[in-house]
Amino acid sequence: MPWHAMPAEEVERQLRVDRALGLDAAETAVRSQGPNRLPQGKKQGPLMRLLAQFNNILIYVLLAAGFVKLMLSLWLDASIILAVVILNGLLGFLQEGRAERALDSIRNMLSAEARVVRAGETRVIPAEDLVPGDVVLLESGDRIPADMRLLDAKNLRTEEAALTGESVPAEKVTTPVAAKATVGDRENMAFSGTMVVSGRGTGIVVATGGETELGRINQMLADVQVLETPLLRQIKKFGYVITAAIAVVGVLLFAWGHWLGHKTFVELFQAVVGIAVSMIPEGLPALITITLAIGVQRMAERNAIIRRLPAVETLGSVSRICSDKTGTLTLMEMMVTSVVTAGEAYEVTGDGYAPEGEVKANGQPVDDTPETLVLMGRVSLLCNDAEIFQDDGKWKVEGDPTEGALYPFAAKLGMDRAAETAAAPRIDGIPFESEHKFMATFNRGAGGEMLLVKGAPEVILDHCDRQQTADALEPLDRGRFMREGDRLAAQGERVLGLAWLPAPALAAGNLKAEDLPRNLILLASWD
Repeated sequence: MPWHAMPAEEVERQLRVDRALGLDAAETAVRSQGPNRLPQGKKQGPLMRLLAQFNNILIYVLLAAGFVKLMLSLWLDASIILAVVILNGLLGFLQEGRAERALDSIRNMLSAEARVVRAGETRVIPAEDLVPGDVVLLESGDRIPADMRLLDAKNLRTEEAALTGESVPAEKVTTPVAAKATVGDRENMAFSGTMVVSGRGTGIVVATGGETELGRINQMLADVQVLETPLLRQIKKFGYVITAAIAVVGVLLFAWGHWLGHKTFVELFQAVVGIAVSMIPEGLPALITITLAIGVQRMAERNAIIRRLPAVETLGSVSRICSDKTGTLTLMEMMVTSVVTAGEAYEVTGDGYAPEGEVKANGQPVDDTPETLVLMGRVSLLCNDAEIFQDDGKWKVEGDPTEGALYPFAAKLGMDRAAETAAAPRIDGIPFESEHKFMATFNRGAGGEMLLVKGAPEVILDHCDRQQTADALEPLDRGRFMREGDRLAAQGERVLGLAWLPAPALAAGNLKAEDLPRNLILLASWD
C-alpha cells in the first residue's frame, strides 16, 4: 500500500519511528541510502560533445572537400570550408553546454537545510543528511527537502506548480487518500523541491534523492533518448544525394576523359575535384546553424531550454500537443481581470504580476478614481501577506499567488504599497485558514482604526449588511453580488470578496475568527 493511502499512525509503525522522538544517530546511520540529492545521469564529456557536432554526412563531405583543397594549395577556399565546419561545431557545442547547465539547475531545487527531530531534540541539519523515517518540521517559507507523509498540518499550503502545473497552492491534510491518487491529489504528502506557502506541519520522510517525485522527473530528463529530428533526416538524405551525384559524375567524367578525351590522370583528377567542390553547398551548414541558433535564442527568451540546436526546428513542426494533465496548463501567475462593485463593473488590463496596466469602465480608462476603488486598493495592499519582487526583469511572488495578484491591481490605481503601509500600519489580524476562508487585518491610521477583510465571497457576504458606492453607503444587494460572482466563476475566474469597517468595536491584541463583525461594508467581488 502506498504511503499516502495509509493512516499516519500506520506510517509511523512501518517506519519504526515516534514523531515525538525521531531517529537517533545509530538508526540514522543504518537507514542512510547516500546523500539526499538528485543523482546525476550519464553525460558525454566535453570532447565527445564537441566531436558529436561533426557527425553529419554533409560535414564529412565538406571536410573531404577542404582536405582536397589543401592538397591542391587552394588555401583561401580550404580556409573558408574549414571555418564553416568549425563554426557549425562550436555553435552546437556551446548551445549544448548552456542547456546542460540549465538542466543541472534542477538539482538545486532541493533545500539546503532541514529542521528535524533527532533523539527528541529539534535540530537544523543539512538536507543531504536526511534519511527515510526522519521527522521534519515545516513552516511558511521552507523549501521541502524530501518527499514526506504529513503527520500534522495547520493551515498548511504548498506551491506544487513544478510537479502539477497548478498555480494555486495546494491545501494539505493528514487523512489518507485513495491509493491510485495522482501526485496532485495526494493531499497528505509534501513533495521534495516544493515550497511551503503558509501554515506549518510535521512530516515523516518516505523518499529521498532519486526516489522522490522530483527525482523521477530528473531521471526521465537524464534518460531521454536522442532521436533524429525531421531536419537532420532531411540533411542526411540531402548529403547522401549529393555524395551519390558527385560519385556518378566523377566516374562518368573519368570514363569519358580516359577513353574518349585521352586526358592524363592529373587533369581528370583536378576536373573531378573542381566539379565535386562546386556541387557541395559549403554555405548550407553555416546558414542552417545560424538560423537554428537564432531560434534557440528566441526560445531562451521565453524560458524554454533547447539542449540541441536541431530540436528547435522540431518544436516549430509541432501542430498538436497531447497531455494527460487534468487541470490547467498555466504560467503559474494570477492577475486581477474583473471588478464588480455596487454600481459598476470594471475591466483590468495588464500582464501577470507586472504593475503596468489600466482599470477601465465601459472600455475607457478610469481617470477620477472612485472612493470604492481606493478602498479596494487599500485592502489589496494592507490585508496581504505575500511579497512581490522583480528578479532579472521578471516579476515574481513569494507566498500565495492570489494575494500577489492584488499588489499590481493597486499599483494600476496609482497607489504605493510603502506609503499605504506607513500611513496605516497593521496592529493585529486574523490569518487565513481553510476553516473560516477569510483573512482580516486591524490597521490604525490618521483617520482612526479600520478592519480590512478579504476571502470567499459567500463568507464575506454573510458578514456584510451594507455596500459601498461612489457617494454613500447603501443596504446590501446580496442578489447582485451572487449573480455577478456566478457569472465570473462560469468564465473560469477565481472570485474574491473584499470588505472593510471603519472604527470597528474591537480590541486589538488577540483577534480570532469568531470576532469578525456582521456589519462589514462590502466593497466588491472580483477575479
